[in-house]
Amino acid sequence: MNSKSGLRVAVVGVSSLIGEAVVDELRARKMQFSKLHALDDERNVGRPVNSEDGAESAKAPAVGDVAAFDFSSVDLVFFCGRAALSERYAEAAAAHAWVIDGSAAFRGRADVPLVAADVNPEALNEVGNRGLIALPGSASVALATVLAPLHALAGLKRADVATYQAVSGSGRGAMDELAGETVAMLSGKKPKGRAFGRQIAFNVIPQVDTIEPNGVSREERRLWEETRRVLNLPGLAVNATAARVPVFFGHSLAVHASFERPLTLTEAASMLQRSSGIALIEADSTLEFPTPATLAMAPDKVYVGRLRGDLTRDCALNFWVVADNVRKCAAHNAVSVAHILVNRPQ
Repeated sequence: MNSKSGLRVAVVGVSSLIGEAVVDELRARKMQFSKLHALDDERNVGRPVNSEDGAESAKAPAVGDVAAFDFSSVDLVFFCGRAALSERYAEAAAAHAWVIDGSAAFRGRADVPLVAADVNPEALNEVGNRGLIALPGSASVALATVLAPLHALAGLKRADVATYQAVSGSGRGAMDELAGETVAMLSGKKPKGRAFGRQIAFNVIPQVDTIEPNGVSREERRLWEETRRVLNLPGLAVNATAARVPVFFGHSLAVHASFERPLTLTEAASMLQRSSGIALIEADSTLEFPTPATLAMAPDKVYVGRLRGDLTRDCALNFWVVADNVRKCAAHNAVSVAHILVNRPQ
């Protein structure tokens, strides 16, 4: 393992939305590394690495072929592309380096830590100088980030949640489809509806990922499994409905949480305000509440608003959550996990 200032880093799936966001996050947070390898599958080899910063982009290396890369030459690898890339290369890379995987490939494995940096960084304690770390899905990160401090305050008993997920959760092609459908419909043309099997522009689709035989979608199952695991509450009741909405960036969640002990709104608000990774929008704020088109575009926080008591149940709260799914919940979380690994006592 090199020194902190000489960290050798690879980003696999660098051409994806999350891959680009990870590169931007590494630069924005000035993570020290001696070499950055930009990798992807053969379809993207030779392309320049995109960046929000034009000057940085001009200095960026071209995309290399992940199939030809020697992972023994790096200390830290971010997997940001399709699960197929992670399934093929991540475990081999983890024999040589820390591997932080943002796909769903390893989230269900008990031998792989599942980490949301603002919630359960202690899960990294057993990771040595190399190994595989999985990251929860973006909606799970947003939900667990807010539930964790409330659980510490009053003992979480149940969470009912409806998620309204941005199309960027399905990648760049889905974003392009939303843009194209919107233009087509405003021009009086019929949308093609390829990315989601039906029109997404001006529509809400009550399905994210495939529907399983029991009627639950894979995303809904992942949401309760990942939230339970990150919070270390294996018996937590999580009832989820996941919907896709015509928004480019920013997942929104309507959450109804029940607790073992009574808690006041003042206590809950104070706890959320003191918690890592959270910004609470008070009812009397000029912002009123977070929305995907406004505060979700600020990438470093999970935003909470509409905090109120549940008038139908004791020891229960209702609230609204918004977070940038690509930057805050995926890229920011990935780089935060890397910072913990790099900066912990050796």
